[in-house]
Amino acid sequence: QVQLVESGGGLVQPGGSLRLSCVASGRVYAINGMGWYRQAPGKERELVATITSGGSTNYADSVKGRFTISRDNAKNTVVYLQMNSLKPEDTAVYYCNAQIQTAPYVAFMDYWGKGTLVTVSS
Repeated sequence: QVQLVESGGGLVQPGGSLRLSCVASGRVYAINGMGWYRQAPGKERELVATITSGGSTNYADSVKGRFTISRDNAKNTVVYLQMNSLKPEDTAVYYCNAQIQTAPYVAFMDYWGKGTLVTVSS
């Protein structure tokens, strides 16, 4: 099976920074796009940032200029989210997503991590 495990969440003051990591493991043959989504209490899950296998990135307007998504080129199974200038409205559970192929000629499928909580508060 495939597992996505996030880490790096926690409590941070407004204006602070955090770096989230997500590692894919298990039956990973190939990975296409990877991304981060978040869900705040009482709200729907929303896209934060995505990155393709070629390195093209896409960001939600609310995080542009503050967050940076990247992938580890040596370890294609790792994606990061550098979050700077954090605001209370960034408080949410952050989920890692990846399109993963588990064997040759098998379709890419969406996989999700269990999430890591980010709390921005003074």
